[in-house]
Amino acid sequence: MKKLLILVLTFVLTAQISFSKEKEDVLKEALKYTKLQKGTISFSIKDVETGHIVGELNSDVQISPASTQKILTFLASEKTLGEDYKFSTKLYKTKNGDYYIKLGADPYLTSEDLNILISHVNIPKNDYLKNFYIDDTILDNNNWGEGWQWDDALNVLMPKFGAYNIDKNLYTIVVKPTKISAPANIFTEIFYPVIFINKTITSLNVNNIKISQEDNDISPDALTVSGEVDKTTKVKVPINYLRRYFILRLDDAFAANKISHSGKYERAKVPANAQLIASIDHSIKDAEIDVLKNSNNLVAETVYKLAGGKYAKNTGTAENAIAMFNNYCITNRIDCSNVRLTDGSGVSKNNLVSADFMTQYLLQTAKIYDYNKLSKLLPTSGEGTLSSRMPLLKDKIHAKTGTLSNISGITGYIDAQSGKTYAFAIYITDGKSSESSKKLFEEILLRNMYEKL
Repeated sequence: MKKLLILVLTFVLTAQISFSKEKEDVLKEALKYTKLQKGTISFSIKDVETGHIVGELNSDVQISPASTQKILTFLASEKTLGEDYKFSTKLYKTKNGDYYIKLGADPYLTSEDLNILISHVNIPKNDYLKNFYIDDTILDNNNWGEGWQWDDALNVLMPKFGAYNIDKNLYTIVVKPTKISAPANIFTEIFYPVIFINKTITSLNVNNIKISQEDNDISPDALTVSGEVDKTTKVKVPINYLRRYFILRLDDAFAANKISHSGKYERAKVPANAQLIASIDHSIKDAEIDVLKNSNNLVAETVYKLAGGKYAKNTGTAENAIAMFNNYCITNRIDCSNVRLTDGSGVSKNNLVSADFMTQYLLQTAKIYDYNKLSKLLPTSGEGTLSSRMPLLKDKIHAKTGTLSNISGITGYIDAQSGKTYAFAIYITDGKSSESSKKLFEEILLRNMYEKL
């Protein structure tokens, strides 16, 4: 009996040593090519089939996940909304002739869609539309996430979002040269009230237009345009006041359809007895690509709040979205007690997760979605945010990247040469190293995982 016990203990000890050496070899090999400090590196690697930990370093450290967080929020949101969910903007009519538009917070809605919807308004000849109401109760009026930075107000990758989503919540400023050394002409491509502080100069061979915002709290729609321009230049700018822009596009739609109306757009819920006249729909399948492969913040935030609203059977809010996510985790036996999510995109540094949590989430979600299906939702080399990364791992890696100031991360699945599949999460918070150095380490570590695990 003693010999058997010694033999078992020897086997276990040998396995532990082998496991530890395997992990260290993969890490040491990657560290040879970088000056990153171990204390700034956090990673977790788990076997998808067994759930066993294959390698880890600082895996319980709480880190801002940046856009890798979209895996967490979007997959939970899609399951809550349903994989056949459609963003829908609907037009209703009551028996007394009043019309209502029920907003769906559709991130794909365009001005042209609105024209089509309004074309279904039927008014007797020589009459005008007296009452037109907007039901915007699907989402709250908080158009930015907690912890988003004021100096990102002109970042086209982080526009405001809400029930009044339209035209990607961006408008276009046109800067047109005049005479050499004279100020350029500046105007909006489509009408939106904004004040331009013109500091431009028409140049001969220089084009370096810059848009900035001064005294944001006093006049958020006052933009300073500076630099030199030698040809007509168009610049996208986030819409500051979503409802105002939406109403202006409604006015355009009525004009395009030659419909006279009172010009008032009061807020009101659609009455229960109102008749559905028409709708504009877009599939959540479009969002799968935009969020998971292209890392679109507007779509991610919208879907997250919409799922929160459905879960709470109420208006979509950040609080309801968080409750939805927590319920998803609890239902699927994922411990989220040490996780903090404040938005749906990972833009806020107030979000906190660990590498260990990310891989645990990936393990469970692979079962819920089916791994083969889920892996296709994430980009591989040559796609989306991996379009110029890791060509040697094409179709072997399926992962979501994330970048914030001083933070780089990548998390997903890798099919190793051994035939095994691993869930992984890698985060680097070395503030002294360049973004390229962080990403190089990620790629070397992943290559080692592919070849040696």
